[in-house]
Amino acid sequence: MARPHDAPSARELVAAVREFLERDVLGGLEGRARFHGLVAVNVLGMVERELDLGPAHERAHAERLAALGFDGDAALAAALREGRLDDRFAEVKAALEDAVRDKLAVADPSRAG
Repeated sequence: MARPHDAPSARELVAAVREFLERDVLGGLEGRARFHGLVAVNVLGMVERELDLGPAHERAHAERLAALGFDGDAALAAALREGRLDDRFAEVKAALEDAVRDKLAVADPSRAG
């Protein structure tokens, strides 16, 4: 299926801004401005990873929920609060660990392993 937008893609645009900040801007910043520049670079990296990994993570999360018998996080949370999954601890734990790993792969890939 053809994309509705021409090049560059959203991912390419985000990468270009992140690289500009890293290569051309951060070196000239100090103190608070440098800190905020580093935060901006980190945020743009997160956006890149979410664009790359998000669709696969979304599918995997839906599959994990379906395997537990739920169609969304709210339904799973309600079942957990009500104790309806107490007898499936290992299964729920594994699903939640996988979900957290996916989140870490976007937020902090050094901690995702």
